[in-house]
Amino acid sequence: MKPVLIIRTGRAPDPIRARHGDFPHWFRLSAGLQPRRLQVVDVANGEALPPPKEIAGAIITGSAAMVTERAHWSELTAGWIRDAMDVSLPLFGVCYGHQLMAHALGGTVGYLPGGREIGTQLIELTDAGKRDSLALGLPPHFRAHTTHEQSVLEAPAEAAVLARSARDPHQWLRYGPHALSVQFHPEFNAEVMRAYIRRKHSDMHREGSDPKRVFGEVGATPLARRVLRRFANAHLQDDGAS
Repeated sequence: MKPVLIIRTGRAPDPIRARHGDFPHWFRLSAGLQPRRLQVVDVANGEALPPPKEIAGAIITGSAAMVTERAHWSELTAGWIRDAMDVSLPLFGVCYGHQLMAHALGGTVGYLPGGREIGTQLIELTDAGKRDSLALGLPPHFRAHTTHEQSVLEAPAEAAVLARSARDPHQWLRYGPHALSVQFHPEFNAEVMRAYIRRKHSDMHREGSDPKRVFGEVGATPLARRVLRRFANAHLQDDGAS
């Protein structure tokens, strides 16, 4: 049985990791993946990715890095994404992974106009999103956790835009039958989201937002998590059901 990759592009901050665990743990739980099938590759620390044909699919994590820095490891991973698309490998990118997939496939990434988006946001399905198989049964609007400074400013020409938020028009993209990415964090639970807001409290004040209000608006996001779980069930599991 081929392994499922978690492509690790960063780590949660030390205080958050100490209390809540780290990215691979969050993705395993939220996607419902079997630990015995998982292989974590830490590309940010120089670990090499296996050939796409040797794996069942991959989830690309978030990171504190910026895609626009064009770090060597990041550009190598972008090239690997293009190779993976050539063989129709199932891919799901989140936050940095979302931006990296868009960058790798011809989109434009940069700083989100107006500054960071953080907290539990309302996500709106586009017309294309309402027709997408992973969105079946979802309401036109659902809540999801976000924390990012950069975003996809221009989607790749062949990508379908499935959802947006009030400030980010590219919250969810589909690149092909088996490849998607989201700017929001389906792997976060409410406590992790609150921990990130606590950590960014001073930055938010400096930027003119109200961390107390944002903190108070955090809530559960089961429908955002459902998107990731459905992807895993459709493309990464042998016996899952959506």
